[in-house]
Amino acid sequence: MIVLSVVRRTAIFVVSAAVASVAVFLFMAVLPGDPAQVALGVNATPELLAKTRTEFGIDRPLTTQYFDWIGGVLTGDFGRSYVTRDLIGPQLVDRLGVTLWLVGAAMIVALLIAVPLGSIAAVRHRKASGALISGVSQLGVAVPAFLAGILLVQVFAVQLRLLPSGGWTPPNQDFVEFIRGLILPALSLGLVQGAVLTRYVRSAVLDTLREDYLRTARAKGLKPGRALRRHGLRNAAVPVVTVLGLQLTTLLIGAVVVERVFVLPGMGSMLLDSVAARDLLTVQGIVLVLVIAALLVNFLVDLLYTVIDPRLRRSR
Repeated sequence: MIVLSVVRRTAIFVVSAAVASVAVFLFMAVLPGDPAQVALGVNATPELLAKTRTEFGIDRPLTTQYFDWIGGVLTGDFGRSYVTRDLIGPQLVDRLGVTLWLVGAAMIVALLIAVPLGSIAAVRHRKASGALISGVSQLGVAVPAFLAGILLVQVFAVQLRLLPSGGWTPPNQDFVEFIRGLILPALSLGLVQGAVLTRYVRSAVLDTLREDYLRTARAKGLKPGRALRRHGLRNAAVPVVTVLGLQLTTLLIGAVVVERVFVLPGMGSMLLDSVAARDLLTVQGIVLVLVIAALLVNFLVDLLYTVIDPRLRRSR
């Protein structure tokens, strides 16, 4: 039954990705503007414009353009930039690596904050410490990631001079500098998302604490914290995993602004630069990668449900 569930969810993911690719392509196709005109400038002759449109392949029917583009994408060929004429695929791979490092580190920060603080806030919800954690998390939800980044730079880079204010060092060149450069961007993303996730963890753990099986465990002599660790956290994790999937998608989008603040050469910076240059084919490739990444996160979250909750496996 688990195999059938995986096959079914894989089929849903593939169909969703195909529909998303069509939507992204059509959205870019209906945008106003001529890529050939953007590449050549306003003084280009009609003959040169026609030649450039043929070179770009944008003078063909939309269906032909789509199948040529998606066929190349499936083999790793995203085409060439309309502006620089460089291959888009290798740039996407390099930039995606930077973004994944940032998002992964930010998610670790968010989990390290949310799981313990959310659990404590639930266990001590009638005490001052629980109320304080809830209040601070509510305040953190209201702070945008870019503002958190600016404040962190002001404190740790400008005043204390402990960490760099921006820039990127690949981990294979200097791992220490790589870590130092990743700390502030990861904190700016992770602190905000950690505040959001803390509230969901608190709510999920609080609901679990009210279940009959936990009351029974406490009646047998287990302290609330130990009963929660042994019997409750796994059940509380089911709704939290759903939110975690949404948070990962939010982190991918939030990375666009944070990468700009900290001058990181990731997908976000590449997207903003391509939009500014009206390099529509590059924008099309970046948006497709981000959409597929969001769909993949949802797919993995669905699979994770069956691992966390045995009842789902039995029902299927």
